[in-house]
Amino acid sequence: MNLAALYRYVPALERELRSSYRAARRDAPRGVEAYVDANAEFTLRGGKRFRALLLLAGYHLATGRDPRPALPAAASLEHFQSWMLIHDDIIDHADERRGGPTLHRSMAERHRTEHREGASEEYGTGIAITLGDLEEPFTVDALLSVGVSPGARLAAMAEFARMTRLTAYGQLLDIRNGTASPGDVTENDVLNVHRLKSAVYTVASPLLLGSLLGGRRRTSLADLEAVGIDFGIAFQLRDDVLGAGFDADESGKSSNDLIEGKRTLLVVKAWADGTEADRTRLGRVLGNPHATPEDVERARDVIRSTGSLAYSERRIEQLEARALTRLARSRSIPARGKPLVREIGDRLIRRRS
Repeated sequence: MNLAALYRYVPALERELRSSYRAARRDAPRGVEAYVDANAEFTLRGGKRFRALLLLAGYHLATGRDPRPALPAAASLEHFQSWMLIHDDIIDHADERRGGPTLHRSMAERHRTEHREGASEEYGTGIAITLGDLEEPFTVDALLSVGVSPGARLAAMAEFARMTRLTAYGQLLDIRNGTASPGDVTENDVLNVHRLKSAVYTVASPLLLGSLLGGRRRTSLADLEAVGIDFGIAFQLRDDVLGAGFDADESGKSSNDLIEGKRTLLVVKAWADGTEADRTRLGRVLGNPHATPEDVERARDVIRSTGSLAYSERRIEQLEARALTRLARSRSIPARGKPLVREIGDRLIRRRS
């Protein structure tokens, strides 16, 4: 089994998602159907579906078999992702997601076009928060519908609860870091958010959920979890590099993370190691939606000249090396599955989008 084989399950995953929304729409109270449709449209716009594929990978690692029985659980992670993204977009005041308007913006526009009473933006935010919440029961229902033993389902539900809690902790710390001066945010602060907010629910927990549904005991998954965490932190550090506009020609990304003022390792390290003039150049851009392209490029030059970009690249390499060493030495990760885990790490870390 390799990633190419796993990607062949994406059409079946999409059918699983559509089916879950159709079933919910049939059972929804009158007047709610349009809101279920809004969630369905948002989730089915696209996305890489990589978390879902990692759950299938975890099931295959545990069983050595076709992961098709775990498809409902794979769909559950897409519902979870929608839940997180809808709320993230509100927190970030984002306008677009996956090539369309964010849900709070589209709901605000619906309020305006229907000439409803009250403030459109408040309505849009309130409805979108609730639509995000609505994805939680979709997530739970999908996990509970997997045809495995009750013990395996219970273990997966416990991991889901842990994943949800840790992701929320990471979000709390990320919001807090965003209100601090870059000089007051440490590398450990950044990496802790990456571990809790990104590595757990993007890599480690999907692999663990699949493995638990495949019958593995939680106590036997320490190596897989540690490898997943290191890959996940490296994945987020790579995302920060792309989000600051480096490798922009290949990724299609811009310098949005700088304009949004995100306290990434790139920013924190450049702020700590730069001169007062460097900090001034960074400060003109961080959190400034009106920053000029010239100011943005000067801020990126600071990240380069202080060695911050090179430092992030080294940290990515170190995390990858540690993960691969642990993978190679592990006796609990099946030898037949190690090539797949290496391929997953390579795809996460060497991506350009």
